[in-house]
Amino acid sequence: MSVFSIAGIQMGVTYGQDNIPKMESKLAILMSRFPWVEMVFFSELAAFGASLEHAQTLPGPAEDAFRAMAQKHKIWLIPGSLFERVGDLIYNTSPVIDPEGNVVTRYRKIFPFRPYEKGVTAGTEFCVFDVPLVGRFGVSICYDMWFPEVARTLVSMGAEMILRPVLTDTIDRDVELAISRATAAQNQCFIFDLNGVWSGGNGRSIVVRPTGTVLHQASSVEEFIPVDLDIAVARRCRETGMFGLGQVLKSFRDRDVDFDVYDRSSGRAAFLDTLGPLVVPARRIRAVEEHHIPREGE
Repeated sequence: MSVFSIAGIQMGVTYGQDNIPKMESKLAILMSRFPWVEMVFFSELAAFGASLEHAQTLPGPAEDAFRAMAQKHKIWLIPGSLFERVGDLIYNTSPVIDPEGNVVTRYRKIFPFRPYEKGVTAGTEFCVFDVPLVGRFGVSICYDMWFPEVARTLVSMGAEMILRPVLTDTIDRDVELAISRATAAQNQCFIFDLNGVWSGGNGRSIVVRPTGTVLHQASSVEEFIPVDLDIAVARRCRETGMFGLGQVLKSFRDRDVDFDVYDRSSGRAAFLDTLGPLVVPARRIRAVEEHHIPREGE
């Protein structure tokens, strides 16, 4: 069996409030309308919005609520993400819960949106998990998408579909949609990129086939996105190439070069050290006054 039914819930998120009862309600409505759905996931930080004050230890009450939802509806559940507190550290963490209510894995966002996502520690472990008799899934979160190494690692670990909860409310959403299509084609995998609305994002969630073609793109309102996906399509693309053309993963496997840019001691990436610190940009006039940057004509 390779056909699998997944639904994304593009939900309105309220910042700094407990959105879990709304998530439970939305899930109940979705399952009553689409009882054939086998996996459901939500957008990044759907539980409380981007509020560090609501960080919890895991396991904890929020995750327990999600476990109960998964068990009640007998579904795989990825409840977006929430801030996880580990001692003095906070991670942006996405639990993966099976139909029995067990947490099978957790993914900590590797690339927090720095310098804006302040106070969040980067994870260091990639996340894949298997759905028996279906296939292997990978999880990444939002800003991870801007680093192609994340997706390449997940597919090198066998992921045939990447689930990506995001919280994007900015003008770069168009670029993210292009990245999703390119990532799917370059890695010959399905991409399900799920955004929230209201303070949870500007919507426009997208589902992309391994050919880079769009199966569905949402608008900017609350929306249920249930889709049937044939995972065998990814396997076929990897065997014969996208549209029978480039067999990208095989070519990457059989490459004649190793990329020493990833070796910090190689000197290959010395240019990056000239870019300055990773900080929020200052206003131009302030930079002129504080650092004596010459104005035009000086």
